[in-house]
Amino acid sequence: MPLSEQEQKLLDEMERSLYHNDADFVSAVGGGRGRLNYGSLVLGVLLAIVGLAVVIVGVILHAPIVGILGFAVMFTGVLLALRPSKLGRASASRQAKTSSSGSKSSGNKAGLMDRLGDRWDNRDEKNE
Repeated sequence: MPLSEQEQKLLDEMERSLYHNDADFVSAVGGGRGRLNYGSLVLGVLLAIVGLAVVIVGVILHAPIVGILGFAVMFTGVLLALRPSKLGRASASRQAKTSSSGSKSSGNKAGLMDRLGDRWDNRDEKNE
């Protein structure tokens, strides 16, 4: 079920508050939603498939060196496919900077949480 416009605004406000108030947590978790880099994903998957094929060839030929090289290629492909894009990290850090510069004093932190709590408590009254 999609979020209503009010719920989407509330979620965006909560994200901005998280970026502003807990920057260490955001950077540890990954910095937000990164954009998917399809080029590196496709290249990584192709490398992983080629690496798997080389591993199988190494097993068939009883050549451990070929198998190890195939595993290295496969591992590199998986790392490349799972690598976060630089564009996503840059936009997330830019968003965190703009939200922290645009926010008000620290006195509003408790006010935001109180408002969110009140909205949560009153959600059933509005639906009736």
